[in-house]
Amino acid sequence: MIPTYNERENLQELVCRTEEVLSKIVMKGYLIIVDDNSPDGTGELAEQLAKKYNNIIVIHRPTKLGLGSAYRQAFQAIFENMQVDAVFQMDADLSHDPEFIPSFIETLKNGFDVVVGSRYTIGGAIEGWPTRRWIISEVANVLARLLLGMGIRDLTSGFRVYRFDALKSINLSEIKSNSYAFQVEMLYHCANAGFRIGEIPIVFREREKGNSKLGNSAILEFMKTITEFSVDKILRACKR
Repeated sequence: MIPTYNERENLQELVCRTEEVLSKIVMKGYLIIVDDNSPDGTGELAEQLAKKYNNIIVIHRPTKLGLGSAYRQAFQAIFENMQVDAVFQMDADLSHDPEFIPSFIETLKNGFDVVVGSRYTIGGAIEGWPTRRWIISEVANVLARLLLGMGIRDLTSGFRVYRFDALKSINLSEIKSNSYAFQVEMLYHCANAGFRIGEIPIVFREREKGNSKLGNSAILEFMKTITEFSVDKILRACKR
């Protein structure tokens, strides 16, 4: 599942590389591209790629509705129309390398319900980030781990895979976040459901083309979300 907004410069390369990986590991997979009416023509390019490959589904949305709602809409479409074993999510800006897909699958086979591609576990790395971006990400993950009591090193990573049955059991109507806080919220619900969450190291490379979508509003939503969940965690503990 790939959400897009103004990613025309990156989408074709990402799709080609992902298709190559699926071909190498002899695995049938679908690419679901959710485009928020990108003014740069990303949606039109996605349709062209769908004609070239027979496993691409494009969902067009009328305007920029947010990362979280794009994931929710794609997940719901998968639940209603597909029978698959696992659901990946990844960014369209080439920061997530499709070559890691086989490692995700192998880890999932080892009994995990969710596998997160981690920049902060041993072997993980970030290439090309300015200091400010790295500090924001590091502080966000440290705060989330401390407040939520979760052992995952990279709670904000958007490169991950869910076992289909586990993902389908999550009530998506309870997931309210609409930007990067969505990643933390999903893992929080998965942990509360008792799912086994694992991590594999990935190398995250800063985009070379296009602009980052991380803004102050996303940071504020993230802080609000982890604060609410920390209170929820305390209340849950008090009820036990």
